[in-house]
Amino acid sequence: MRIWLTAPLAALMATSAHAAGPEAGRWSLSLIGGIDVPLSGDVHDGAVAAVPDLGPLNPALTGVNAELRIGDRGHDRIYDVAGTVGVEFAYAFDDRSELFGQVRRTEADDGTVRVGGAFVPALSTELPVFGTFSDYKAVSAEIGYRYYFGTPGYARPFVGARAGAVRVDEIRATFEIPDAGITIADAPFYESGWIATGGLDLGVIMPVSERFSVTLASGVRYIADLKDDDSAIGGLGLASINDTGSRFSVPLTLSARWDF
Repeated sequence: MRIWLTAPLAALMATSAHAAGPEAGRWSLSLIGGIDVPLSGDVHDGAVAAVPDLGPLNPALTGVNAELRIGDRGHDRIYDVAGTVGVEFAYAFDDRSELFGQVRRTEADDGTVRVGGAFVPALSTELPVFGTFSDYKAVSAEIGYRYYFGTPGYARPFVGARAGAVRVDEIRATFEIPDAGITIADAPFYESGWIATGGLDLGVIMPVSERFSVTLASGVRYIADLKDDDSAIGGLGLASINDTGSRFSVPLTLSARWDF
């Protein structure tokens, strides 16, 4: 963490003017690493569904009815911060503007949360319901435009915009009601598939040598709703809870850039 904070600041304070950065007709290659912090968006919505007989879920509870009360849960509660790596090629129109194409991989470990409760009238109590969701894995392919300010050869801020598509891997979920001995294991929740993505960028490029620079960037990213799979949860009256999956996030990335 210290290296991440001190290296960009040291480069930013450099006073020598190098030529690294956008230059008319020049291509660049960047290797990217960082984190992606969820800002808003739900992994699942909330719903209330009556279950007239718990017997199919646990034979010992045959004839016992319940009401599932599921609350919405966001990406921040289930997956928290994701790691991201990528590669980028860019072509400069002049020393202030460039077109770029970027491929990026984003991953977050699986997460377990309490997703709601099951109210059992026969017991006059609500039993906790927990959900464990498989890893979040996504590959994005985007193109975008970046505009730089300041004097070429020195640390320069920039803004940018991007759009493209992202393929999110299948997400499965395991739901448990421990106090009732009920487990719905490894249930399909979201199908894998391509969806729309886009974002806005801001950052600073810091030249290190004639052909090498370091870029520190942030901004906002958006991923559209995921492709829901109701094959396991639809029979419980919960088909609506995965009609979502969209995600707003804030990335923080550090890139090594070579111009040629």
